[in-house]
Amino acid sequence: MTSSGGSALPKEDVERMVKDAEEHAAEDKKRRESAETRNSAEQLAYSIEKLIKDNDDKLPADIKSEVQGDVDALKSALAGDDDDAVKNAFDKLSASQGKLGEAIYAQSQAEAAADAPVGEPGGGSDDDVVDAEVVDDEDEKK
Repeated sequence: MTSSGGSALPKEDVERMVKDAEEHAAEDKKRRESAETRNSAEQLAYSIEKLIKDNDDKLPADIKSEVQGDVDALKSALAGDDDDAVKNAFDKLSASQGKLGEAIYAQSQAEAAADAPVGEPGGGSDDDVVDAEVVDDEDEKK
């Protein structure tokens, strides 16, 4: 059995296929960018919803409802075909997610301050501090 190289397609068909691919390159790029934007948006919506759920007790109701509203707006945009609406909702949620981080951080700082004993910031006391100087006695003996 022998196999030979070469194409079963006529030269004109190959040239037409290359020309079609070149003409649709911009359309393919736009479709790829749209898919990447939608994937990123879905991932962000999922992770923010999980963050809200996992930190429900640490978040003020107003911040939680505001950011959840942005998540819902993004999900609604993802249900449609308007890529610009998805991008705008994605950008808005990206900006508002910082409020969650700030609220969680503030809550953890408040809890840490409440857990520290009174008069002992950071769990230590100034009474344990000793002022000392290191003296090398061996140099003096020589």
